[in-house]
Amino acid sequence: MTIFRPCIDLHQGQVKQIVGGSLNDQGAQTNFISDNDAAYYAALYQQHKLTGGHVIALGPDNEQQVLNALKAWPQGLQFGGGVSVDNASAYIEAGASHVIVTSALFEGGEFSFENLEAVKAEVGADKLVLDLSCRKTDSGWNIATNRWQTVTSLAVNQETLTELAQHCAEFLIHAADVEGLQAGIDEALVSMLGDYATIPVTYAGGARSLADLEKVHQLSNGKVDLTIGSALDIFGGTGISLDECIKWNHRNQR
Repeated sequence: MTIFRPCIDLHQGQVKQIVGGSLNDQGAQTNFISDNDAAYYAALYQQHKLTGGHVIALGPDNEQQVLNALKAWPQGLQFGGGVSVDNASAYIEAGASHVIVTSALFEGGEFSFENLEAVKAEVGADKLVLDLSCRKTDSGWNIATNRWQTVTSLAVNQETLTELAQHCAEFLIHAADVEGLQAGIDEALVSMLGDYATIPVTYAGGARSLADLEKVHQLSNGKVDLTIGSALDIFGGTGISLDECIKWNHRNQR
């Protein structure tokens, strides 16, 4: 069964919701800036037993917020954002249940199995989430790195999903083209993930209502989970409430 997975997105030291495709060195188009810090949301998710969520650092100046969130709910959140072979173990030790890795897996825009093996050796496949966030291309979808600005040659397809599933515990996949727009999910991508994923997958991008949880469940045959950001009431949204998500999870617990 598809479940809702919570998120904490950090940008410039604050909890924010941004339009994913707008993120660059100068800043980002911002939908919401929270008065609360990352630890507040971590504690909120812990209170409601919302497991499998993630805290993502989008760029620099987020380290203290990250550590505070992981301390607020040890083993309750995955962490991604600048994770490499050099720091992956430190985030596990700081309380992350898993580390989420993207850019560190690429060298010169090409996927490096050597880099993957190094990170896997450091933390173990059971604590490794591969971020296959992607952008739409003429041929389908390709992984995007460098805060979703660099589109790599590696396609997100059956072959990639099958191969990489042998090296990690889960996939996290943002549809960068629709991230933060609240204009609907990428239905074709969700369907493809449901067809080919053999390990847990969390999809993010475009969700705007409770109906999208049902849609992801139907399109993926319950194999893909959903993160909802900008549309959620705790992030200033009006499309869906955290309470609705909690009730959905209670009804659809695996």
